[in-house]
Amino acid sequence: MNKVYASAAEALAGVVRDGQTIAVGGFGLCGIPEALIAALRDSGVKQLTCISNNAGVDGFGLGQLLATRQIKKMISSYVGENKEFERQYLAGELELEFTPQGTLAEKLRAGGSGIPAFFTKTGVGTIVADGKETREFNGETYVMEKSLVSDVAIVKAQKADKAGNLVFRRTARNFNPVCAMSGKITIAEVEEIVETGEIDPDDVHLPGIFVHRVVLNTNPEKRIEQRTVRAK
Repeated sequence: MNKVYASAAEALAGVVRDGQTIAVGGFGLCGIPEALIAALRDSGVKQLTCISNNAGVDGFGLGQLLATRQIKKMISSYVGENKEFERQYLAGELELEFTPQGTLAEKLRAGGSGIPAFFTKTGVGTIVADGKETREFNGETYVMEKSLVSDVAIVKAQKADKAGNLVFRRTARNFNPVCAMSGKITIAEVEEIVETGEIDPDDVHLPGIFVHRVVLNTNPEKRIEQRTVRAK
């Protein structure tokens, strides 16, 4: 099966709609699906709930969708690089569900694995646990976290074959595999596409069973959030 689409806009066509929950891969600006985010902005869909480790930066990544007011709610673990995010949240214009980073990853992985909920010690005794079921195991208290399943997941990989098997590059793997697992429909943006069978099965990081559409982006911008260098 050939899952390759000619452009990011075509890959999103017929899939994205107002009010959906969208999982977006990446960590900071590392490994974000740049072309798919831009195409999502251009599609004009609104009232989105976005699941992402963070919300990009002002004017790039998910920051573009915040600027156009297409996001109504963020489910994230870190949002400190985005002034527009801060402004909208403090003004009551944006909902926010803060989730510890490891818990967020597991909520996505569990959702993709058909696990409805799990127990974790993270957040016990804090506002993270407010309103959630707790239970004692071996003399210690755990909080129950419900898993996350997204309507659509958009992710970034280094390479794909035409069947959607993915290979990620180093730390750009980050949240991308678990976001892909969580999606009812998953679209992968990649820098290289090869024929099915050309990727050694032992080199596949995420099997194509989780990926429904693939789009090529050979020239991603790959911005750095905060460039820090040594003084000469």
